[in-house]
Amino acid sequence: MLAFIGSTGSGKSTIILLLLRFYDVTQGEILINGINIKEYSFDALYQMMGYVPQKGTLFRGDIQTNLSLGQKDVDEERMIKALSIAQIKSLVDESEAGLHRTIDQGGANVSGGQKQRLSIARALVKRPRILIFDDSFSALDYRTDRELRKALKPTMKEALTVIIGQRIGTIMDADHIIVLDQGEVVGQGTHHELVLACKPYQDIAFAQLSKEELGYV
Repeated sequence: MLAFIGSTGSGKSTIILLLLRFYDVTQGEILINGINIKEYSFDALYQMMGYVPQKGTLFRGDIQTNLSLGQKDVDEERMIKALSIAQIKSLVDESEAGLHRTIDQGGANVSGGQKQRLSIARALVKRPRILIFDDSFSALDYRTDRELRKALKPTMKEALTVIIGQRIGTIMDADHIIVLDQGEVVGQGTHHELVLACKPYQDIAFAQLSKEELGYV
């Protein structure tokens, strides 16, 4: 799990745009499995990736059509598992329609948090090798955020999970954290290493959580 954190305007979203090749780097290179990202076709690149934007987007239809968007032969068991990991299976369980529960255009008939969790489930159904969250947990309460990430970890252990976050709690369990400030890398390491030695990270961390919550000693 690789995480990026930084204040507004630090360059977090730029990282995502470069990974998705909405535009390309002008210096250096991005490698996936040792191969320059520019050498992959867009089709091959996007087949590897599951992307969850900051604001989830849903389409008119039902839960099943939204989860299977762009996918062929996705069985119900796979969808139910993805919904469970995304902490949104209750939306199916509480309706007699199950996976055929109606979704209005734009997800107008579900809450912001439910919309976001359904968007996460849709990315999980794809079983991507690279799962990208662009500040995708901000619409979730802290408990749901924690439970979702806990369920996600064993499922994605063979893949790369990239998290762009503003909450320390969301990214503190990452294997590697990169701290950005005005487009520059100002710190990188584990949460424990950064909370002890990286001033920009400390400033963000102590503004959000207590020293006890941060494991700071």
